[in-house]
Amino acid sequence: MAYEQKIAIPEGVKIEKQDGGKIEVSADGSSVSRVFVHPHVKYNISGSTLVVSTESKRNNDCAVVGTWASHLNNMIKGVTSGFEYKLKIVYTHFPMNVSVNGDVVDIKNYLGGKGIMKANILGDTKVVVKKEDVIVSGTDKEDVGQTAANIERACKVKGKDRRVFQDGVYLVTKE
Repeated sequence: MAYEQKIAIPEGVKIEKQDGGKIEVSADGSSVSRVFVHPHVKYNISGSTLVVSTESKRNNDCAVVGTWASHLNNMIKGVTSGFEYKLKIVYTHFPMNVSVNGDVVDIKNYLGGKGIMKANILGDTKVVVKKEDVIVSGTDKEDVGQTAANIERACKVKGKDRRVFQDGVYLVTKE
């Protein structure tokens, strides 16, 4: 092997190879799956270790090995402990109303406007609104992060000085 990275599989986590390069990581009733396909990079499961390797010495192929290892570590972390992003609702004069309707977050009364701002919730992500806090949680890091970004982006100030008009929903912590 020219380059390889080993990933320890914790107890209680099950990793399955499926057709088409798809890997499914599951534990405690939650699962995350992703397709990993590259002509020069391979992965093998041996005991409680997952090995991602390449026989090529090209930097691009070695970079793909590191990327896949990071994705697999995030998948394992997602099914064991999950990901949680906390956002804060900030307003100065007009109180915003944030609510969850199915797979959409509705933001009403933004800067006193009559329109409803909408942000999509991706995948199995859960969104909870508690007074001034919005908590986005789930097992897939990319879905959780993109949902938080959708909520932030829905409240973007347009056509006004952002130093003065600071109303919006802003990311505070990632866990």
